[in-house]
Amino acid sequence: MKVGIVGCGFVGSSAAYALVLGRVVNELVLIDINQKLAQAHAEDIMHATPFVKPIHVTAGDYSQLKDADMVVLSCGVAQRDKEETRLQLLGRNVQVFKKVVPEVLKYAPKTILLIVSNPVDIMTEVVTRLSGLPSSRVIGSGTILDTARFRALLANYLGVSSRSVHAYVLGEHGDSEVLIWSSAKVSVLSIFDFAEQKGCEITDDIKARIDDEVRFAAYRIIEGKGSTYYGIGAGVARIALAIREDEHSVLTVSSFNKDIEDLKGVSLSLPRVVGEEGVIETLNPIPSKEEREALIKSAETLKEAANQLV
Repeated sequence: MKVGIVGCGFVGSSAAYALVLGRVVNELVLIDINQKLAQAHAEDIMHATPFVKPIHVTAGDYSQLKDADMVVLSCGVAQRDKEETRLQLLGRNVQVFKKVVPEVLKYAPKTILLIVSNPVDIMTEVVTRLSGLPSSRVIGSGTILDTARFRALLANYLGVSSRSVHAYVLGEHGDSEVLIWSSAKVSVLSIFDFAEQKGCEITDDIKARIDDEVRFAAYRIIEGKGSTYYGIGAGVARIALAIREDEHSVLTVSSFNKDIEDLKGVSLSLPRVVGEEGVIETLNPIPSKEEREALIKSAETLKEAANQLV
């Protein structure tokens, strides 16, 4: 699998490293406006390949994206601090993408575009409009990381492997995201039944604490070290693997929604089947009444921001 990454800051370089360590790619091309930065990351990551498998890692320009199966767009500006929401990044990042997307598609017109720059849902919609590609081939990383955080925290509290936890975060990757408690499970049991059997009840206080740790994780990490990148880097590798292997895995990625009532006409995260063609199918979640209302509100928040682009 050949993957290009445009934007080699903390997020792009972490994604590159995760793709190599995970043995997901055979060829990796790094592109950045700072060519020395891209070259340095390419050399550093290339030096790790003997510990993994032979992988061709280079830095270059857009022309080297020819025949890329997937191009990761991690370019743009970073979130400043906890005072700046993801949606406030909108105006600063749109201008960057207006320059980048045409250059990528000039050399890789059949690629799948994976957007990780924030605000990721709005940027996914921006790229869908700019590229003219089918929405199935424009994927935002969405809430794949939020879902992982939710599962990890539940697993820690319940004392089980996170791989046995099936729980999802939907909607915006940001402040209005919705943790879907009503369908969360450990194996075949609801998390509430499982917790009762384990003798560790999930109270409203526990739910509130986990919700806070998931919803505001990025702000705490940014406050501590400036930005988040390891988690989303691993998320990029997971999405790439699903595409490479045509897994038809269900992942909470962002894409322009045309079908599900009350959530139409906006890019946001829903459970989606992902394979070699990109987003193959979008599943209609069946949350509780309160969760559905919150999901609709999240969609409205994103629509309002997207309307600023018109």
